Amino acid sequence: MKHPLPAQPRHIAVLRLSALGDVCNLVPTVRALQRQWPDARITWIIGKAEHSLLAGLSGVEFVVYDKASGLAGMRRLWRELSATRFDVLLHMQQALRASMLSLGLKAKVRVGYDKARAKDAQHWFTHRQLEPHPRAHVLESFLDFARLLGAEDLSLEWDLPVPAEAYEEADALTGDAPYLLMSPCANPRLRNFRNWSAEGYAAVVEHAWAQYGLKTVLTGGGSTVEREMGERIVALSRPEAMIDAIGATSLKGLLALIARARVVIAPDSGPVHMGNAMGTPVVGLFATTNPDRAAPYRWRDYVVNRYPDAVRTYLHRELDEINWGQRVRHADAMTLIRIEDVIGKLDALMTRPNERKEEERPDEA
Repeated sequence: MKHPLPAQPRHIAVLRLSALGDVCNLVPTVRALQRQWPDARITWIIGKAEHSLLAGLSGVEFVVYDKASGLAGMRRLWRELSATRFDVLLHMQQALRASMLSLGLKAKVRVGYDKARAKDAQHWFTHRQLEPHPRAHVLESFLDFARLLGAEDLSLEWDLPVPAEAYEEADALTGDAPYLLMSPCANPRLRNFRNWSAEGYAAVVEHAWAQYGLKTVLTGGGSTVEREMGERIVALSRPEAMIDAIGATSLKGLLALIARARVVIAPDSGPVHMGNAMGTPVVGLFATTNPDRAAPYRWRDYVVNRYPDAVRTYLHRELDEINWGQRVRHADAMTLIRIEDVIGKLDALMTRPNERKEEERPDEA
């Protein structure tokens, strides 16, 4: 017998700790829940970095779990929520760590992914599972939770909060110069292989400057890989075309930079989804991950997609012969992306009839 779902939930828990791009893709689901049940409390259990990106999201109470704190951090969180009983827990993180964390939370019903989408045996930790949705984009998979609960309006809305001081941080770096934002590196995890070449990025920098008068703002974290990539791009580019902001911004400051950029160019990483959330055009560079599952949702037509070529070249298979979303873990896969591919997508965005004008700026929160 299926556990009944609440017809009028009063308190909804969302369990999604990471990552930056994924939490951006989840926000429209939160907005759909808020539209359907405007009086319901929503508590989002979230990672530390992800909270610093979304802090201030209207109508949401955040409870932060620092993954570095391990089991001791879980116990602290369980004590913090010991008197709270949720009407429904939306278990939206397919990871054993999150499932362990969920065990200490009190909820009348726990909802997770269907067996085909669940990873790390997540379905063992839930009472109800989503209806199957083969070949779903990540954003659509999140919306399936709202759909299962009965939310009717699934239109896409973000409204991410960006404080005035974040725009001041962005202005200090860029002034009034029109720019594109380039985040050249994905998360430097082991065998991630999502980064393109410094030479390719430098060629795009030159094209943006020569053709459109756009500076390029380089962004990223302070890791050795990111700093070295930035240094190579800067060395290959003319100084007047570059603003090197790698390791120099907060996450809210990065969000402000993205909001005011003409275009975002990046591999499969947080900034492409942050651009998507802020309504900024995005050129996503995809070869090792499937853009049909993970591309910036509203800018899928502008993705440079070499994933099918990478599957054939390095997995020696066709798309219909592999699992949905399977990654191509090969160090050379991103070399399949050509400079002319990226410049072509950039040109297509820059010449769109409804491309927003340079002087138009989003309102400050």
